Amino acid sequence: MSDFLLPVLYLRQFAEQLRIMGKAPGDWLEQCGVDAQQLDDPSFQPGYALFSRLIERAVQLSDDPALGLLVGERLLVNTHGILGFAALQSESLRQTIKLLERYLAVRTTLVSLQHVHDAEAQQEHIQLIPRYPLGAIERSVLEAVMLAIKNILDAATLGNVRLQQVSFPFPTPGYAQLAQAMFNCPVAYAQPWAGFTFASALLDQPLRMADPEAFREAELICQRELRKLGETTSLGARIRRLMLEKHNGFPSLIVTARLFHLTPRTLHRRLLDEGTSFKQLLEEVRHSLAVEHLKAGHLSVEEIAYSLGYNDVANFRRAFKRWEGVPPSEYGVGGG
Repeated sequence: MSDFLLPVLYLRQFAEQLRIMGKAPGDWLEQCGVDAQQLDDPSFQPGYALFSRLIERAVQLSDDPALGLLVGERLLVNTHGILGFAALQSESLRQTIKLLERYLAVRTTLVSLQHVHDAEAQQEHIQLIPRYPLGAIERSVLEAVMLAIKNILDAATLGNVRLQQVSFPFPTPGYAQLAQAMFNCPVAYAQPWAGFTFASALLDQPLRMADPEAFREAELICQRELRKLGETTSLGARIRRLMLEKHNGFPSLIVTARLFHLTPRTLHRRLLDEGTSFKQLLEEVRHSLAVEHLKAGHLSVEEIAYSLGYNDVANFRRAFKRWEGVPPSEYGVGGG
């Protein structure tokens, strides 16, 4: 099975927003090869390639580059199932953030969250880490997810989270004022990461809607759901996740096989059955991380190459040009 997870109800939000804008959702789905009835099927799970095509086409059809924001505004806390319910029972903002860090994958594997404490500035940064090369849909996806998470934080804290800044890694769009109004705080673009910044003093303030018993019960359900996903997720997805976690030194095929209690031959055969290979997975992870590093702008091309396990920088440059059509030194030049 695919390791990509996104409940179909989120796609229904795109369909509803298109309908509100006077567009025909049926046309959108048909152009992407999806039957309209599939949006009513809770078991429908598009692969990442189809999801990407759906979002890109939805933005084109809407003729509104801010579609991600408009959909994100619709994603209220009750659209996130047990995860949203658990967040509402949190005792503090810290507990809400830990919950989202640990269990966001029960709703989507599209991104993960990382909480970074800045002791010197007394600030908290909640960073979104894309788990797929978002490419043309980066802006729409990040805007929708960021507003969805802000809606969860607002609901859990009764609107008492005063964000100091929202950050995005892409250039300033023409609708920046709309984004600032929706996030109700300054929005900075062309930043090294996507996420929120707020004062550390807010982190442990008691929340008025807290229900510790209900939170524990809801978190147990999240744990079970996450465990169930782990049991049904493909071997390739679990290896890819392992590589992402150890991106400063990728495990070899032999080491990876040992970690999964398999022989190298069995691991190779099972990956072939899933239509992939260890080499292909490593290439995908290197591609994804290379793009993230270049966008962040903290490392030189040489440093990125060595961090991704390339002994020869020229080999990395050739690989990157194969992935993106341009050498790493030209990636993103001119807003690309």
